[in-house]
Amino acid sequence: MQKKQEISMIRSVNLFTIGFTKKTAQQFFEALVNVGVKSVIDTRLNNVSQLAGFTKRADLEYFKKKIGDIKYVHIMDMAPSKDILDAYKKNNGDWETYEKKFLKLMSDRQIENKISPELLDGGCLLCSEAKAHYCHRRLVAEYLSDKWGNCTIILLQKKQPKTLIIA
Repeated sequence: MQKKQEISMIRSVNLFTIGFTKKTAQQFFEALVNVGVKSVIDTRLNNVSQLAGFTKRADLEYFKKKIGDIKYVHIMDMAPSKDILDAYKKNNGDWETYEKKFLKLMSDRQIENKISPELLDGGCLLCSEAKAHYCHRRLVAEYLSDKWGNCTIILLQKKQPKTLIIA
């Protein structure tokens, strides 16, 4: 409870989320620049795969700095474990089971105590899923909002950004 009280004493945290699939590089980077994202927080378990395209770790670090003077950080504590991800993706697991396991993992990791709200304020959680509904980045954002309070979560989509939660 101490942490939530400390967070409420600072101004509201604006936290963006974005997935890179089904977006061109132009759509992706313009979405970040247009809303004034300060940093991209990579929440992927594997950020060097060929499937990552223009969002492979080294490329992303370069593009973010050159295009929008945006910082890049990869936080593994915000990624699901390989076991949890494989059970869902490779073994056709159901979303409810994935969500429960991932929420427990974040709780066990106590990510709310390892990551500062200042780092995430104006930051954007990144993963691959095009939409946030069945995506762990949404779960991370909601989890932190629940733990910290005082968070506004904005989903960056192809069209206009959508505010998901104001807590």
